[in-house]
Amino acid sequence: MTANSQIILFHYPHSPFSARVLYYLALRGIPYDQCIQPQILPRPDLARLGIRYRRIPLLSIGRDVYLDSPLILRTLERAAGAQPSFASTATLEQRALEQLLAKFALDTSLFKNIVQVLLPQTPLIHNQAFMKDRVDMMGGGPEFDFGNFVLATRPDAIVEVKNAVEMLETTLLADGRQWLAGTAVPSLADIEMVWPLHWLFSTPGALPEEHISPRQFPKVFAWVDRFEAAVGQARKALRAPEALSGERVAEILKMAAADEAGDLVDPSDPLVQARGLQKGQLVQLWPADTGSRHKTVGRLIGLTDKEITIETTEGEVSVRVHAPRHGFHVAPLASEKANLS
Repeated sequence: MTANSQIILFHYPHSPFSARVLYYLALRGIPYDQCIQPQILPRPDLARLGIRYRRIPLLSIGRDVYLDSPLILRTLERAAGAQPSFASTATLEQRALEQLLAKFALDTSLFKNIVQVLLPQTPLIHNQAFMKDRVDMMGGGPEFDFGNFVLATRPDAIVEVKNAVEMLETTLLADGRQWLAGTAVPSLADIEMVWPLHWLFSTPGALPEEHISPRQFPKVFAWVDRFEAAVGQARKALRAPEALSGERVAEILKMAAADEAGDLVDPSDPLVQARGLQKGQLVQLWPADTGSRHKTVGRLIGLTDKEITIETTEGEVSVRVHAPRHGFHVAPLASEKANLS
């Protein structure tokens, strides 16, 4: 991240993954601007940058665009100038808890179960354009009825979400602590766990209150309320983000500096060795789970055990796209592979 680089968040209102990043920006006191995106495809603002990746949020710092909220938070954490306006998880146990909670929220079935609990109780279940878009994101065919799927699986999902809430109630919050890592103010550990629960709790009509309610789980609901209040207070001290058009963002990124510090294709990486990947090679990048049909094309400029970086070649403006190694694939384009053989 270069000094004084403008931070721009690409998101849409009520996106739970975007909320995760917005919480962080507020609690860290990091100013940013935003480019609001449609809830469903197409997203011409991103196409203009040569980005086919279809999930939200994305965040640009200078000419570097970061995909996936875990990488976004990790990048912001290591950025110079981040304000210590929330607690540092200083001990090994606290840092381990932070990482375990992130995996529990993202890499287990918790989020999927929350979607299955929440979606049937919202008007979106009757929005054909939205449902068709989400089937595409999941990789389903035209015959797959996502609405019937979530309705049929909702009872089991309620039980799974209830068990997750009960785990917090009877373990981390059972001793009366205010924050999950035992800190005096919110920490990254709280952000890693609170965002899907806050989404469920705050969506009107979504909560199955006969199974999950403040009466049954008072400590968890009080913790979510405390967190919401802390974020609200932090936002008062942060300037309001400017809403930027896609055209304006393209102008800004075209003139912005790039962070080239991590431009390394590690020759010892097993994937590099197996596929003969080379710096400057034309590749495609895509997520391993949802949205895998939408592959971004560019020149490979970085690949380590933590991160993949490509420079886009298909948009009006070329940007450097960063994705986490975990949960993403990168491979040569078929034509490029043939040329190299």
